[in-house]
Amino acid sequence: MQAYRFLTEDDTSAFCHKVTEALSKGWELYGPPQYAFDTDKGVMRCGQAVIKQAEGSYAPDIKLGQL
Repeated sequence: MQAYRFLTEDDTSAFCHKVTEALSKGWELYGPPQYAFDTDKGVMRCGQAVIKQAEGSYAPDIKLGQL
């Protein structure tokens, strides 16, 4: 099964840590990072898609962060 996640966070070091943690668990970057201004919070938000080959079949109750 190919798993997909889209990680988001405010544009702080927390975003970098979130992506680094995913990479350390075997996830791979998928495409370039994304940036957008969050008008409600008044901050820039970052996003990064990651993918990972995982055993088993897809089910909607899979906890992607635990793969």
